[in-house]
Amino acid sequence: MTTATPAGAAKTSALLSPSPTSAPRPDAPAAPPVRRVPLAVSGLLAAALTAYVWSAHGAKPGVLLLLGLGLGVALFHSRFGFTSAWRQLVAVGNGTGLRAHTLLLGTTATLFALLIGTGTGLFGSVPAPSAGPLGLGLLIGSFVFAVGMQLGGACASGTLFAVGSGQTSIVLTLGGFIAGATLAAWQFDLWKDLPALDPVVMADHIGWFGSWAVTILVLAAIALVSRRVQARRNPPPIDAVPSARSAAARILRGSWPLAVGALALAALGAGVLAVSGGAWGITSAFSLWGAELVRALGGHPESWSWWQQPGNKEMLAGPVLTDKTSLTDIGIMIGAAVAAALGGTWTLHRGVPWRTATAAVLGGVLMGIGARLAGGCNIGAYLAGIASGSLHGWIWGAFALLGTWAGLKLRPLFGLGNPKPGDGVC
Repeated sequence: MTTATPAGAAKTSALLSPSPTSAPRPDAPAAPPVRRVPLAVSGLLAAALTAYVWSAHGAKPGVLLLLGLGLGVALFHSRFGFTSAWRQLVAVGNGTGLRAHTLLLGTTATLFALLIGTGTGLFGSVPAPSAGPLGLGLLIGSFVFAVGMQLGGACASGTLFAVGSGQTSIVLTLGGFIAGATLAAWQFDLWKDLPALDPVVMADHIGWFGSWAVTILVLAAIALVSRRVQARRNPPPIDAVPSARSAAARILRGSWPLAVGALALAALGAGVLAVSGGAWGITSAFSLWGAELVRALGGHPESWSWWQQPGNKEMLAGPVLTDKTSLTDIGIMIGAAVAAALGGTWTLHRGVPWRTATAAVLGGVLMGIGARLAGGCNIGAYLAGIASGSLHGWIWGAFALLGTWAGLKLRPLFGLGNPKPGDGVC
């Protein structure tokens, strides 16, 4: 005797099952042995820098550095990416990475609504939403940023954790990123008056619960649509990365499922908001580091209009190791180095082809300029904006998808490949 499965149960089962791909995902290779020397160096650096920041500048900067270290570990162990996720979606229709984004965005939005809606902060901080103007700078900047990340091989957060793990070509991307962000700050007067409308934050109109509910519904719709697209296109699976064999070992050595990475990043990002009062960001630190380099070389960045703006002026006047974004950025690089050493994959890549190097620098410059024009990157604008219920975060994501399409067209000019439907993995 057989029992028919109820239609509702069948639909639920189909929704929760993995989206189809043209082949099963390959088994993850075993993680190599722990890289003891890189682990010792990065571990000592993490401990020494945390002790110094804590003693010289206090508990709040020290906690922000620790949160950055945690972000670096989570980013590397889960290989949580934005560049590859959008490339896989646009090129072959694999929405696995995008659905991980919706989990990260939805969880972060939930935590942000709780913290901001109740005014719950630490160290006297009052959490505030991240909102940006809706204008030409946002449209151009997000598009240019996405082109840059496809050429440079990483987004803002991906650049930091890749550098921490020893990927030499991404060091070039980081150098270009800093240069582009510095150039845009220097030339602030050229683009500061681009047409723009005031920021729109949903909570100002429908309250924090209403803002949260709308955000979750839209994210759920995106996840469902991406599953349908993937089922229709039947793309190659995402390649597997080296992983520890036992569940306990994977906590320390990786690799983590994307869902675990999304939840960890959401919790740590909420921690940054609670401690500092502002959302997790990446790229404002690059403008600061570039300005400090210009000053060390005898220049006067304090005379630039960018550094005379409220907030920016105080950032430049203070020590780098008290700047929230610098602390978390540095923490991400060191945390990723610790994670990569534990996972046995930390290495310095040599012999970067000249076309790859050119693309890395150019991509970094484009990302630096784009982030300044758009008021943020995939973290400071896309993640923080959507999680805050700000319209600019959604617009950033939409135009970044368009920029991803354009970036994929340019990648072959630099010898960079794109996923294809007939590939074994993407």
